Amino acid sequence: MRISTVTMFEQSVTSLNRQQGDFLKVSEQIASGRRVVNPSDDPQAASRAVGVDQARAVTQQFADSRVSARNSLSQAESVLNSVSDAVTRAKTLMVQASSDTLSDVDRESVASELRGVYEALLGQANATDGNGRYLFGGYQDSSAPFVKDAAGEVQYVGDTNVRRQRIDASRLMDVSDHGEAIFQSVPSGAGYVTEADAANAGSVTFKGPEVIDSGDAGYGERYRVSFDEDAAGDPTFSVEVYDEAGGTWNATALTEEAYNPEVTVVSVGGLKLTLEGEPAVGDSITMGPADEMNTDLFRTFEKAIAALETPNATESDRASQRNTLSSVMRELDNGLDNVLTVRASMGARLNELDVVDSVGGNRLLNYEQTLSDLVDLDYAEAISEYSLRQVGMQAAQKTFADMKGMSLFQFL
Repeated sequence: MRISTVTMFEQSVTSLNRQQGDFLKVSEQIASGRRVVNPSDDPQAASRAVGVDQARAVTQQFADSRVSARNSLSQAESVLNSVSDAVTRAKTLMVQASSDTLSDVDRESVASELRGVYEALLGQANATDGNGRYLFGGYQDSSAPFVKDAAGEVQYVGDTNVRRQRIDASRLMDVSDHGEAIFQSVPSGAGYVTEADAANAGSVTFKGPEVIDSGDAGYGERYRVSFDEDAAGDPTFSVEVYDEAGGTWNATALTEEAYNPEVTVVSVGGLKLTLEGEPAVGDSITMGPADEMNTDLFRTFEKAIAALETPNATESDRASQRNTLSSVMRELDNGLDNVLTVRASMGARLNELDVVDSVGGNRLLNYEQTLSDLVDLDYAEAISEYSLRQVGMQAAQKTFADMKGMSLFQFL
């Protein structure tokens, strides 16, 4: 069989092109570090790699979301730490102001410091994050959530929604708490708070109430102790229960009990309230569950400052101030407990982020390993293949060079 020179050249060129193509493919794999450079290299692996890469991208997005959530919670938790310090300082000042050895000037000095704590607390309630958004305004985070009205009282103008962020496929986490839940609420089970009517003209002071039987049928109701006098002019008191349905004090628990100015113990609804001092006809003292009384931390500060700035000209003034400070102490305790409860909740969410981060990190590593197994290059095998293809191409080039010189004309 005779083989034409054209056929020899065509076969040699084809062999050279094939060897060069294989060599370039291995070179491209080594340069990119990937075994599957084009989908045609391994269609099944390429298809699986697309799915794994998408899952990895979603997992990474959740990781970025957790970073944002952690920043928000950390900033809010840091502010609540300062709020706790402010309320603790206010309690210390209340204890100091309760001393009978202080003069009106001394109490005004305490009120001045307390006002500074109050203003600092307001600033913390209107704290912002690094992007200028207010931390405790709910979704209305573009304006200050707490503002003073015309009367100088602080009002909450944010909303009661909570910003949430998805930190994992099955977890939507609260990354903030609105201001009303922090500064105008009390924790569940906060107990009772007692408050004297601002219009009282007598000098009655109270201690308590103390819970003596939380299983009493009347426990949890709101009570009002009202003072009067009998036909002989001796002081008496009666206890009324607040009618939630009618919104009036029309249910009487105790009627026309004798009152002893030295000390009188009122026992009703599983509670014990100790009274001292001379009442005036029409005076009243209310005790009720903390969540039905004043729950506004700013209002508590305002009451305390007003009481300390009022001179004690009469025995009635001293009794009013003592009663106000007693109520304020309980309200501050409840406010601090509430702030600590919210702060603990934030701490729990930060801990949860750490756990989810750990799980997400392991998942991300698994995706990286799977993706590497599918498309990444085994360099030892690739370098061996590279050397082999290089030798093959050199051999093809040598063969072609030798073959093109073979001709019968050399023998003529």
